[in-house]
Amino acid sequence: MPVNTSEASPVPSLFSPVALGKIELTNRIVMAPLTRVRAGSSGIPGDLMVEYYRQRASVGMIITEGTYPDHASQGYVGEPGIATDEQAAGWQRVFEAVHAEGGRIVLQIMHAGRGTHPDINGGRRILAPSAIAIDNKTFTEKGEQPYPVPEAMTTAEIRAALEDFVTAARRAVEAGADGVEIHGANGYLLHQFLSPAANQRTDGYGGSPNNRARFVVEVVTAIAQAVGADRVGLRISPEGDLGDVFETDRDDVLATYGTLLDQLRPLGLAYLSVLHTEPGGDLVQELRRRFDGKLIVNNGPLGGQTTREQALQQIEAGHADAVVVGRALIANPDLVERWQAGHPENEPRPELFYGPGAEGYTDYPFLEAA
Repeated sequence: MPVNTSEASPVPSLFSPVALGKIELTNRIVMAPLTRVRAGSSGIPGDLMVEYYRQRASVGMIITEGTYPDHASQGYVGEPGIATDEQAAGWQRVFEAVHAEGGRIVLQIMHAGRGTHPDINGGRRILAPSAIAIDNKTFTEKGEQPYPVPEAMTTAEIRAALEDFVTAARRAVEAGADGVEIHGANGYLLHQFLSPAANQRTDGYGGSPNNRARFVVEVVTAIAQAVGADRVGLRISPEGDLGDVFETDRDDVLATYGTLLDQLRPLGLAYLSVLHTEPGGDLVQELRRRFDGKLIVNNGPLGGQTTREQALQQIEAGHADAVVVGRALIANPDLVERWQAGHPENEPRPELFYGPGAEGYTDYPFLEAA
């Protein structure tokens, strides 16, 4: 694409470098956190996962798939964890492989909250802000089953979950991750606290927008203190009604996420990642102003597959500092090269997104093999 050489106000390119806190990106294409369930029953990343992430190291930054901080918070069969030293050692191999290719990688910490089942998390308790079940089914080792009614967390259990987040973040950075992303989106535990539909508590963690944001503020603050705010990102999905969070009142959404970001702004986090169908719209841009830091945006899975043209437009219009891409990167490990030169792309094979093997995972052809 043409490069603007004006000395006055050069327009950033999708292929120009950017710093997210301490994380230096060579381009502004960020790999989305994509659940791929290839970690087996142990939750330890193996050779297949090492190769998958290594292949995609040319993006500006990889955000790993959601990774559980403790066994009870595992949301999917085959999901990786970072709850044990053995799991951290598996991730260390992934981080080393990505770094050997010159890439950057952060680990996403994801607590499923009520979005799990005893047949997924080894028969452990299901905890959430309130005793309200998701009205849907989930895939377990015994087939599809309805989500159970969770137990409402006590204050002590909220504190224990916070400590699990912090321990997971420390493990990730000690294993060599460039940073961590805290998953506060997509209907998982932190999002459940933010949502008035999922959080009907009457204590200091429920009710008002400020109270519903409290746990997220505490988790992000504690992790920033533990590993450095300039290595920490937060993902949110305001109005993203996944997992029955139902954020349908725009005024309440703005009040909740506004107070959240007002409180996080002084930390100086590496970035904010927002999943929304209108990244350039009033809501996302107001939240960006409240955050006052680097913004990365993602319109999928809510808005379909992100195209090259959409990604270019988001950067050139100044809507974000980087663009998060999912399905196109599943199918094209060398997507940066393809997009930079306008080469054709491989088509994703959704029927193979989730499964145990290499097919549809590490076997997509590179340009030279196509």
